[in-house]
Amino acid sequence: MRKELMFLVLTAIALAGCTNGYKQGDNGILYKTYIDKAGPKIKDGDFVYANIIVKNDADSLIQSTYADGNAEGMIVQSQIKGDIFSAMKLLTEGDSASFKLPVDSISKGRPVPSMFKGKFIVYEVKIEKVIPKKDLGEHEFQTKFQTFLMFQQLAIKNGEPDRIKRYIADNKLNTAKTDSGLYYAITKQGLGPLAAKGDTVVVNYTGSLLTGKVFDTSIKEEAIKAKLPYSASPYVPVRIPVGQHMVMPGWDQGLLLLNKGAEATFIIPSKLAYGEQGNKTISPFTPLAFTIEVVDIIHPKLVAVDPATQTSPLPPVKIVKPGKK
Repeated sequence: MRKELMFLVLTAIALAGCTNGYKQGDNGILYKTYIDKAGPKIKDGDFVYANIIVKNDADSLIQSTYADGNAEGMIVQSQIKGDIFSAMKLLTEGDSASFKLPVDSISKGRPVPSMFKGKFIVYEVKIEKVIPKKDLGEHEFQTKFQTFLMFQQLAIKNGEPDRIKRYIADNKLNTAKTDSGLYYAITKQGLGPLAAKGDTVVVNYTGSLLTGKVFDTSIKEEAIKAKLPYSASPYVPVRIPVGQHMVMPGWDQGLLLLNKGAEATFIIPSKLAYGEQGNKTISPFTPLAFTIEVVDIIHPKLVAVDPATQTSPLPPVKIVKPGKK
């Protein structure tokens, strides 16, 4: 009897260590509440606006709306028992909690992405706003949450200048500003003439959000440090035809300020980047920061042409991905 009691005690201690303060919910969900507001719980069909951090068992960051600079709006609809929407239904507006969801139960036999190491996916959730579906008609419900999102986007748009100024101050950048609104800081002077329209500028670059999240780079070490997804493209300096509208306006304008060997930081407002539309990875009204190193400037008159083939020996131009408009 004593051995059985000791076994139960040791088992309880071990489980407490594994859950680390988490409570056991339905369908294998482990949860820990930080802020617990009074009010109705979230239900399937409700609109939720939330900040979410996703990590694996090793506490390695996978995704963060804070790093992306915007909370995420979604309609709650549980697809699998024990998924994140199931977990959200434990919360109400204003709540903050951490969830550990078993990988096996939510993958349901499908291949698990390599970043999901361990037995659990960890979600840190802060519920910013809930619009209940209740008995609202579909049109009324859609109008209600779309109006909310529109005002959120307006607030983000209006707050863009302050975000840029704060980034410049926090990073102690000595910037100048063009008439179009591009901020730039030349951190190393180059040699020779400035790039001109028609030139091809060869650059190394790293692009980030003003939160510091790196989303693209031509430098392998920077990609590894930022834990960017695998890219089949080689990490090499990119060739950019200047003034050909083949990259975002902020790049087209900024490169004309640099010469060979120059290094600079561009802070590009959204109107000179991806604007009010954004793209798959960049949200609307998102200013961007780029560190730039000009490796070379190729002037058209200096490009030799093989008289036998009438072709240039230069390799094909690779256009920088984040700059394409």
